[in-house]
Amino acid sequence: MNYLYLLLNLGSISIPFLFSFHPKLNFFKRWKPLFVGISISMLLFIPWDIIFTMNGIWGFNNDYFLGFKLFSLPIEEWLFFICIPYACTFTHYALLYYFPNLKLSQPRTKTISYLLVLLLLVFSIYNSSKWYTLINFLLAAILISIVIKKSPNLLSSFYLTFLVMLIPFFIVNGVLTGSFIRNEVVWYNNLENLNIRLFTIPIEDAVYAFSLILLNLFIMHYLESKRNSTAPISPR
Repeated sequence: MNYLYLLLNLGSISIPFLFSFHPKLNFFKRWKPLFVGISISMLLFIPWDIIFTMNGIWGFNNDYFLGFKLFSLPIEEWLFFICIPYACTFTHYALLYYFPNLKLSQPRTKTISYLLVLLLLVFSIYNSSKWYTLINFLLAAILISIVIKKSPNLLSSFYLTFLVMLIPFFIVNGVLTGSFIRNEVVWYNNLENLNIRLFTIPIEDAVYAFSLILLNLFIMHYLESKRNSTAPISPR
């Protein structure tokens, strides 16, 4: 089933894409900052992916992708960094549209953020020989530290919307890591991670998804805030 990874990508983005034109959501109007965010995040995550793949920290099962590669990565892996951020950012904004009060208080948001940063740094230090754990947790700690200072309101809602996103995350990433199928689509060298699995999913993958989505949302939030602050004031 060499088209499985492609189907997972297309399945993830299909419904969010169709509902992007819903007259109440109008998510297509956010496409410009969204695709800027996706492009910038790919500049970070794609080189990381290439280096880890070339060094055997993770890899891909040839049985589940079409066979076309670019810089050692299957084309489906490149699509992953477009389809998944698109689907997840759509989910974030859709949830906030229908549940505008879905957010934590500022004191609680800061407390959670500081605790997460502390835990991520501690795990990074104590697992500095495990490259996936180290890089992944350090990135998340740095990103949270930046966002809590620059856009605390984003984190106050994202902590809750991310919990909802974990539902499709466990389905899609579960398949990628071997749930429901004979072999995994993506394999991991357990010497480079904590070897703690949520079903078949390395726990680092949840942190990885957190950082990927948060980075895209942060860039979108920054660009939209900048645009709104420079918009001309219409005369009365």
